[in-house]
Amino acid sequence: MIRRAKAKVSTPIGDDQSETDSQSQTSEPQSGLSSSSRKSLRNRSRFHSRARLLFPLGILLGLVLGLIFIEPSSLPDIPGHFAVFLEDYDIFSLSLPHIDLSRVQTEWKRLISTIPEPWKLNTDGREFQIGDAIRARGLEAKYPVVLIPGVISTSLESWSTSPEYRAFFRQKVWGGFPMISQVTFNREKWMSMLLLDPVTGLDPEGVKVRASEGFDAASSFMMGYWIWSKVIENLAVVNYDTNNLVMAPYDWRLSMYNLEERDGYFSALKTTIEGLKKRQKKKSVIVAHSMGVTYFMKWVESPAHGQGGPEWVENHIQAIISVAGTHLGVTKAMAALLSGEMKDTVDLNPPAHTVRNTLSPLTLLVLERFFSKKERQSLFRSWVGGASMWVKGGNAVWGNATFAPDDEEVDHHTHGELISFRPAVPIPRDDKDVETPPFMQGEAQTAATQVARRNPAPVSKNLTADEAGVWILRHTPLTFRKMIATNYSYGIEREEDVLRLNDLDHTKWTNPLEIRLPTAPSLQFYCVYGHGKETEDNTCSEHDLHLAGHVPFSRSWIDRDYTNEGTNPKVRNGGWKRKRWNPAGIKVTTVELPHRPEITLPRGGANTSDHVDILGSNALNEIILKVATGAGEEIHDNYVSRIREYAKRIRWDD
Repeated sequence: MIRRAKAKVSTPIGDDQSETDSQSQTSEPQSGLSSSSRKSLRNRSRFHSRARLLFPLGILLGLVLGLIFIEPSSLPDIPGHFAVFLEDYDIFSLSLPHIDLSRVQTEWKRLISTIPEPWKLNTDGREFQIGDAIRARGLEAKYPVVLIPGVISTSLESWSTSPEYRAFFRQKVWGGFPMISQVTFNREKWMSMLLLDPVTGLDPEGVKVRASEGFDAASSFMMGYWIWSKVIENLAVVNYDTNNLVMAPYDWRLSMYNLEERDGYFSALKTTIEGLKKRQKKKSVIVAHSMGVTYFMKWVESPAHGQGGPEWVENHIQAIISVAGTHLGVTKAMAALLSGEMKDTVDLNPPAHTVRNTLSPLTLLVLERFFSKKERQSLFRSWVGGASMWVKGGNAVWGNATFAPDDEEVDHHTHGELISFRPAVPIPRDDKDVETPPFMQGEAQTAATQVARRNPAPVSKNLTADEAGVWILRHTPLTFRKMIATNYSYGIEREEDVLRLNDLDHTKWTNPLEIRLPTAPSLQFYCVYGHGKETEDNTCSEHDLHLAGHVPFSRSWIDRDYTNEGTNPKVRNGGWKRKRWNPAGIKVTTVELPHRPEITLPRGGANTSDHVDILGSNALNEIILKVATGAGEEIHDNYVSRIREYAKRIRWDD
């Protein structure tokens, strides 16, 4: 047996030679090793030492994450089951010194109640607080409430019965931890389930994915990451439940037209609101996040679609609360199609210094880690629903190469340039199969667009709103261009006769500058936005983005004073103050909430106005509850930005 040279061992007297031999045997392997072998041994020893440290740290991190994501109410009542076991076997009758088994369950509940919650992701100690305050005033549920989630916040689940997809049947493929597992271990199948047919914009053959149903579809994106749950909690305090509160989830990947064509979504929404009025004898309050409800209002009036007639909105909707509505579009929706970048498009709540705003950081990490930019481009370009958030109004609203409504005298760069390129880098054009969609005619037919159609020399200048849309379509497949042309329009219409005709054109209904608000003079319209968080009004990237071969971008300028809640530039709603777009004179109340997050809370706390986290803010919940309980007259215009000054500089009447 070989012993360490320095080890002290007990040997019989007179056995010194044996000990010497043992020492020599120990030293021989050491001296006989090469330098590389000794280095390998040292590295292996270093690895094992590091492993001893990392393994317990990993366990500790897992426990911490578990405490963050699990609410005390979710912990199983282990002592309760244990108490039943003890009672069944009459163990309580045993006399055990200094042990009172009957108090185990009580002590367990007391322990759970002491778990601190202000630092947790899903709870911060404000649960039901606004509801309690409103109820203390004697206010209770008055109008039925319909909640409409924003883009990508509705969970999707697989209903595919094809053999290759049966393992995913009724599992969530968007939202929840099952999504993370599927992306990690079944990457190709997950992507094939989420992709839509590029020609029809509907399900590919053999695949069926549908929106989840009920409150769970959008209450939380995954366990511990709430979306609508704060609003639901506070509404419940003032006597809302499943009889007068409805969640209307939808498959956000589809265009608005296909959403009705495949799922009958707007028909179901119309029936739901009519049913609420029949049962509750009251008109409904609609709370819509992000994408807005202009399409539904025109669809339900249309004789060719909803067949509700011009008075349906007036008779069935008491108020609309648009939360961070993207009425005039956001440049980030264009960025996703350009680059496949997710940091600007689908992240729910990143660190405060970034501009990510629509998915959980864990989901973002997984999707960016397992999918290339080209694959993410394919996903975004098949999800035509997101194209409804492209910027609208063209140069008249967003400015041109020399001027933008929000430019300052000290600025060295105009915000009118939505896409910025690195200087002196030629951008090759490919006019193969180019078709100019109808929405690019008229306002968008600038000189630059006309020249571009004749395939001139490569462009190396920045692009304005008019030019950006044309340029993007030139660098996307023909199938995508056709989907855009048959579903959306992004211009501005000033002629009242044309606006009346647009009441019958579904491609105009997502653009408030090409349609009129409904004839509903008693309708209350509240537009609630955050202000104070950096957002982009230029499409940009920190790194090279290779589109159509090679199209490098550079980081654009971001004006803090022009920003709001992270996705929604502040040129908005000004047209609704004019009769041509609001003939019934609907009162539109604009409320801006300053973004004042608490840095110690991951979701920002009571005063955040982040694009998604605003749903948990005290101010927004107070607005929703006041309108729902009949105290909407207490809400007035509140501006903390210079939006009114910017709106005066927009070419509304040219």
